[in-house]
Amino acid sequence: MKKTIIILALLVSGLSFAQSQFETGMNKAMGLWKEGKSNEASDLFERIAAADKTSWLPNYYVALVNTTSSFSTQDKEKVSAMLAKAQKALDVEFVKAPNNPELMVMQALIHTAWVVFDPMTNGMKLSMPIMELYTKAQVLAPTNPRVVFGKAEYEINGAKWTGANVKELCKEVDNAVLLFKSFKPETPFHPSWGLDRALEKQKECNK
Repeated sequence: MKKTIIILALLVSGLSFAQSQFETGMNKAMGLWKEGKSNEASDLFERIAAADKTSWLPNYYVALVNTTSSFSTQDKEKVSAMLAKAQKALDVEFVKAPNNPELMVMQALIHTAWVVFDPMTNGMKLSMPIMELYTKAQVLAPTNPRVVFGKAEYEINGAKWTGANVKELCKEVDNAVLLFKSFKPETPFHPSWGLDRALEKQKECNK
């Protein structure tokens, strides 16, 4: 009995140590990203993902960091490299959890980055897959603010080509802002971003 207790205690302490390492690494990577050190943050998230294959979050952030960084350059080689890295990381987690709404939003964002980079080439090809991802995610998570806002934002930005009713879509932005304000992420590392963008879009809608 005593031996069993000792073994259990060692297992628990081992799990706690692994968890603390994960949290320390994630906090450090988040800090690097906030400091504008996107490459360093991405590299650290990759190392965490390689060490801990149970959590989808490190690879999610590899995808998010690289995708958001791609919006700030028009260098084709850099955009291609960043979005390829983002897609590779996301693919790993999509295999494990194909019905994760946050991963769907991330995939839609990667597609959107390609559309923004080259709308003539990618707009027609990717717009339908983007909307399908948001629509599916909204069925699964109708109160997820990133789902609601992402879908509305993409439709608003494409309204001049699609003829969509922007006033109705702006109501969805208002709804997303409310959802952001009441949203509570599962852990400090779960996705919580998007409110700032939603508020900016809300201001544009109210002009």
